[in-house]
Amino acid sequence: MRERTLTPVRSELNCEVVIVGAGPYGLAAAANLKAAHVDVRIFGDPMSFWRDHMPRGMKMRSGWNVTHLSDPGKRYTLNHYVDQRGYPTPKLLPLEDFIDYGEWFQERAVPDVDMRKVTRVTADNGAFRVDLDDGSYIRAARVVMATGLEHQEYRPEEFAEFPRELVSHAVEHSDLSKFRGRRVGVVGRGQSACESAAILSQAGADVELIARGEITWLGLPKPGAAPDTYWRKKLRHWLSAPTGVGPFPVSWLNEFPGLGRLLTQSLRDKLNTASLGAGVTGWVKPGFERVRINAGKPIVGARLDGDQVGVVFPNEVRHYDHVLLGTGYRIDISKSGLLDPALLAAIRRIGGSPELRIGFESSVPGLHFLGASAVRSYGPLLRFIAGSDFAARALTRTVTARRASARSRGRGVIATPALAKPASR
Repeated sequence: MRERTLTPVRSELNCEVVIVGAGPYGLAAAANLKAAHVDVRIFGDPMSFWRDHMPRGMKMRSGWNVTHLSDPGKRYTLNHYVDQRGYPTPKLLPLEDFIDYGEWFQERAVPDVDMRKVTRVTADNGAFRVDLDDGSYIRAARVVMATGLEHQEYRPEEFAEFPRELVSHAVEHSDLSKFRGRRVGVVGRGQSACESAAILSQAGADVELIARGEITWLGLPKPGAAPDTYWRKKLRHWLSAPTGVGPFPVSWLNEFPGLGRLLTQSLRDKLNTASLGAGVTGWVKPGFERVRINAGKPIVGARLDGDQVGVVFPNEVRHYDHVLLGTGYRIDISKSGLLDPALLAAIRRIGGSPELRIGFESSVPGLHFLGASAVRSYGPLLRFIAGSDFAARALTRTVTARRASARSRGRGVIATPALAKPASR
C-alpha cells in the first residue's frame, strides 16, 4: 500500500513546538529548546509514568553519572539536587528519589508545564493541531512525541484474555505490597521481572519466577570463573563505556547514537539485540533468597482454574493466585491512540517504531519522536535516561537550524503566540 505524504508548513500558529509528555525526555527537550529561545509548550503530568507505573522499592539501574536530566547549563544535575536537599549521595538511587529529582528539575528548568492531557495530534492545514482534554486545542509548527513506554507493554497471547485481577503487567503497579500473603508467578527474566519478584518477596508474597532461560546476573562473576584480581577490576573499569549500555566492545558504539543512525537497519537491529537482551543487575540477587526460580520450561498455555491461574508447562500445571508479567515492552506508536489515523498512515515505520532522520524527525516533516520510540533508528542508548541529553541537543539543533533556514528565505516562523482556541465540534 502506497504511503500518504504530509508536508506541514508554518502559518498562523500558537507556538513553534509542542512537546507531548513530561517525563525525562520531554523535560530535557523543553529545557534545551527554551535555552535556545524556541517558543515551546509542554503538556503532561511531570514524571507521572515513573510515579504511577513503577513499583516503590525499585532502584535505578543506570549509574549516578548517567542519570542526570539534561539542561544546557548543567545547573540541575543530580549532584546539585542532593546538595540542595542535603542528602548524601546514595550508592543506588531509589526510584522515589529519582522521581523527586525529576520534579525538582521540572520546577527549575521547565516551570511552565501544562498539566492538561493531549488527546489527539492531527496534521492541520500545513501545521499540527493538538487537541487537549478540556476541549481546547493548540496549533504548532512542530510536535515532539515524548510519551516514553506508556501503552507499550507486552502481554503474551497466553495471558491476553485474563482479567487484570488475575494477570497484570508490572507496569500496572506502583505498590506491590497488596500481594502480601498471595502466591504470585512472575513471568520474565529481565530487570523488571526480577526486581519485581524481589520486591514482592520482601513484601511477604510467595513468589516463583517463571523464566524461559537462565537468569543473567550483570556485574557478577559467572560460576566457575577465575576470581577477580586488582588488575582485572582495573582493566574492566578502563574498558567500560561511560553509560555502560551493552557489552564491550559494542557498548562504545552505543555511546554515539548519531553514528548508530548511519548503520544499516540490519546492523542496528543486531546492536539493539546484543545490548538490550534480558539481564538483571547483580545487586538484585540478595532479594532472591526466598524467590523460587522455575527456569528453562516454556509456557505452552494458561487456564482459569477456579479463582487461580493455571500456567501450563510441557509436563505440569502450576497454580498461582496472580500472575505478574515482567515481559517488557514492544514499541508500536499506533497503540498510544494519540495520532490521527491519517497522520499515522503517513509515518514510515520499522515494525511499530517510526523511521527517524536527523533531529529525531519522522517522515512527516515537523513530527519528532524521542525515547524508546527512537531505538530502532538511533540505537539502544535511547532506551535509557542517558540518551536524553543527546536527544534533546540533537532536536534543538534541528529546530533552530530549520528556523534559521526559514528566516534566510524570508519566511516568518510563527505568528504571535496566542491562547489555545476553543475546539469547534
